[in-house]
Order: sequence, then C-alpha cells, then structure tokens
Amino acid sequence: MDWRGFTASLVAGGVAGVSVDLILFPLDTIKTRLQSPQGFNKAGGFHGIYAGVPSAAIGSFPNAAAFFITYEYVKWFLHTNSSSYLMPVKHMLAASAGEVIPFSLVQFPLWESLKALWSWRQDHVVDSWQSAVCGAFAGGFAAAVTTPLDVAKTRIMLAKAGSSTASGSVLAALHGVWQTQGLPGLFSGVFPRVAAIGLGGFIFLGAYDKTRSLLLELGRENP
Repeated sequence: MDWRGFTASLVAGGVAGVSVDLILFPLDTIKTRLQSPQGFNKAGGFHGIYAGVPSAAIGSFPNAAAFFITYEYVKWFLHTNSSSYLMPVKHMLAASAGEVIPFSLVQFPLWESLKALWSWRQDHVVDSWQSAVCGAFAGGFAAAVTTPLDVAKTRIMLAKAGSSTASGSVLAALHGVWQTQGLPGLFSGVFPRVAAIGLGGFIFLGAYDKTRSLLLELGRENP
C-alpha cells in the first residue's frame, strides 16, 4: 500500500468513525439500558442519552483510523485474486487484525462479499451509496448474531463487585442470563441493536468509501 492509500485510509477511517458516533451514540445508550438487569427505566430510561457524545466522537477518530489502516494494509499484504475462494478468509484476517472481536469477523467479510456480488451483477464497481447499503445489511446481520455476546458484556460491566458475573467470564454471564430469562434474555435489545448497527454500517462504511475515493481521486489529480 503506497503513501497515498495510507493517508486516504487514515483520514477516511477517522471521518467515518466520528460521523457514526455523532449520529448513533444515543441509540447505543438506549440499547445498553435495555440490556441492564435493573430494567430500562431504573437504568436511566431516556434521560441523558446524549451524555458523553463529544468525548466519544473525539476518541473515535484515532480508533477508526487505526482500524482501517490495519484493515487495508492486511488486505494489501494478503493480496489474492479477486475470484479466489480465499477472499472471505483474507477479509476475516484483515478485520481480526484491525479489531479482535467477533463482530468485525462477521461484518467485514460479508460487506466485501456483498459489494463484490453487486459489482458483478452491474458489471462495474459499486458506488459509495451502494457500499453503504451493503454495510447496513452486513452490520445488521452481524449485530443480530453477536447480540448474546453483547448482552454478556453488558451484564459483566454492570455486575456488582464480587459477584460471579463480575469475574469477567462470558460463558458464566451467558449461562446466568439463560437460566433466568432464557432465549429472549440472550437477545434482549436485539432490535435497537440491529437498527443502530445497521444504520451505523450504512453511515460508517458509506462515509469511509466515499471519503477514501474522493481523497484518492484528489491525489491522482494533484500528484
């Protein structure tokens, strides 16, 4: 990856991260409160759902920039033929290198596959808005299948000190939720999570693709 591509990925990633945090932070707050063992109203309800937005936006620029630099570099380093069946594996490795969580492992290979399929169907590279639509579908699907892990994370974060859940064991947290609330408990907050992350995927990946393509085009015009 050349310096132009590196710079474009850095700036575009940062812009995408700030954009999605400014727009979707309140929905994430609501989702977390829905998953709280205290119940939505006792966890704060709709009060103060914008609290912490500025600090989140400031922190998201370097985080998203670092993720996309790593993601694009690993994709470039593991270059394979675009028709190769190894492409999803490459995207999984690139996403895992950028961010070691299961969500990215699902979202990014699916996003890349949907873009490739759409490009093949229309016989040209997808536009930025099409990339955003693919990002919405990929994000929503990844959000749905990883909701139990998100519930476990929330329970661990909110657990009382000294409790078995507070020990940090994801399996223990999942087991506790299963015993007390069953399957609905494991998927509590799934609808706002899918809505928020689906919309987030649209904004995040659409903004990234659009900003990166504009910067690369600008760089070609002004070498």
